[in-house]
Amino acid sequence: CRAELKPYDNIPVLSYLMLRGRCRSCAKPISMQYPVVELLTGLLFLAAFLLFEPPLLYQRLLFACAMIVLFVIDLEHRILPDVITLPGIVLGLAFSVFLPPGWFDSLIGLVLGGGSLWLMGEVYFRLRHEEGMGFGDVKMLAMIGAFLGWKLMLLTLVLSSFIGSVVGVVMIVLKRGDMKYALPFGTFLAVGALVAAVAGDRIVHWYASFYY
Repeated sequence: CRAELKPYDNIPVLSYLMLRGRCRSCAKPISMQYPVVELLTGLLFLAAFLLFEPPLLYQRLLFACAMIVLFVIDLEHRILPDVITLPGIVLGLAFSVFLPPGWFDSLIGLVLGGGSLWLMGEVYFRLRHEEGMGFGDVKMLAMIGAFLGWKLMLLTLVLSSFIGSVVGVVMIVLKRGDMKYALPFGTFLAVGALVAAVAGDRIVHWYASFYY
């Protein structure tokens, strides 16, 4: 109905419950997506406050917000807006001058992250003559590399590829798609990046322990 929301109708989760999931103006149902995303954001903020100390806390909170937004937009609209990824690349590099992973690892993560996905997409296009990777994914992984560094960027790529493969197989088994069905890879990148941001260093150290 395009009614302007009142401030008290825009309180995360609580407003949805008070309105019983319906618009105050026209009584149409409000998507469950909104309280779910709001609750998820609150839980991630709580986890960040428990796991990180300032100023790294602020970097991780900003990164988590960007990943949540990209997760939902790519899942629903199959796009990854430049208005988030490009400033994210700049901010990731800026933070890295003073915070982990350090500017050098951040720069490598940016170049390797964006370059690796671009190369995979280019090879796929040359072999199959059809687009297999959107350029938004390239910029998103470059942003992840800028924020987390090259090691956690590679972990993000491994985790997101694994999650995407599992989801793809499940969809084929359930006959919801086929081998050419376009999955929202940015959504899987967001999940992998959040896991890497929270537990990435421990996962990398655990994996490296098998070699020494």
